[in-house]
Amino acid sequence: MYYRKIFKRFIDVIISFIGLLLLSPVFLILILLLCVVNNNKPFFFQLRPGKDNTILKVIKFRTMNERKDSLGNLLPDSERLTKTGKFVRSTSLDELPQLINVLRGDMSLIGPRPLLMQYLPLYSKEQARRHMVRPGITGWAQINGRNTISWQQKFEYDVWYVDNISFRLDMKILIMTIRKVFVREGINSKSGVSMDFFTGNN
Repeated sequence: MYYRKIFKRFIDVIISFIGLLLLSPVFLILILLLCVVNNNKPFFFQLRPGKDNTILKVIKFRTMNERKDSLGNLLPDSERLTKTGKFVRSTSLDELPQLINVLRGDMSLIGPRPLLMQYLPLYSKEQARRHMVRPGITGWAQINGRNTISWQQKFEYDVWYVDNISFRLDMKILIMTIRKVFVREGINSKSGVSMDFFTGNN
């Protein structure tokens, strides 16, 4: 209980601060590179639900351009993903700016991933329990399949994490996440570049 309420946040602040400090050269290089590729727009901001459904603004490096068709609609993700963006996403470097979210207290290093706002009314009561804790940069679902597992399985992993938070579990997730970043597992879904949209429970 002490870990969940106090120590977890302490670890978040320490690790995210050190991480931003050590990775600042990489951070600056990516900002300059993505400014060139994305017309001076290196960051991607999006509103997502956080703990207790409070709204947070997630910060990520932009991996896709804003190309549109003749009707003004955005092209599919696979057509907008730049070569630079593909590398940044495959190495999970696009998630680095979320360390700022962690420092601000919007997110945690470990927790259920913050998903889209439009999913909120689609969750079952059990699935909605994933919002009982701060969302994380990585989590139990991410090291157990990430974008290659079904939404139902992902939510089951998220809720299981909520019920079993501990220092030991968080360290296990952190270590396994680092490993998966190097081997680049589970980045894309089976059907495309990103995870398919959640449309509700059958």
